[in-house]
Amino acid sequence: MRAQRPRFAAAATAACLAVLLTGCAGTAATTPTEVVGTGAVTTAPAAPVAEPSPSGSPLDVTCDSIIGDDLRAEFAAQKWTSKKTPFAAGGVTLDDGLLCTWANYAVPSGNLMMFGWAPITSDQAAKMQSGLESKGWLRKDIAGVLYITEDPNQTPTVDADGFGMTYQFGDGWVTVADVKQNLLLIQRPQS
Repeated sequence: MRAQRPRFAAAATAACLAVLLTGCAGTAATTPTEVVGTGAVTTAPAAPVAEPSPSGSPLDVTCDSIIGDDLRAEFAAQKWTSKKTPFAAGGVTLDDGLLCTWANYAVPSGNLMMFGWAPITSDQAAKMQSGLESKGWLRKDIAGVLYITEDPNQTPTVDADGFGMTYQFGDGWVTVADVKQNLLLIQRPQS
């Protein structure tokens, strides 16, 4: 039997999503966009957003900067801190990226959340995707967005839609979260 995310994680996800959606109020008209795999709807920015360039200089990206203030405050209230590790998957290490694992490291509980971001070239993305798929991860193309996700029958933790740890690939970037639904909480750096 697979475990569902703890109530804290669900509350944090809901609170952050509400803040993100509320922040869109009063802006220019936007187009609703389905977020792959979650069934949740969010809004696209009114103006195009420049994506980071994998060949450019590294941005100042930290565990604190890739999540919102409200989520950081919730983590602080729970005495959660982050540990930064290199962004590596499928045999590819992305030196300008990071993987952040948030937990209360003073209490052995197994409760944690992971968020990661990295700039990536198309060659690195193809190699990473192939490496993950060769280890049994599943490719999901949902509404034109590419995800590589753990086999739900092999993961101990899934979100409400049955997705475990999931990578999302965009144009020049990749993100990862402990469950697909939590990809919504990542704030990608702007170049």
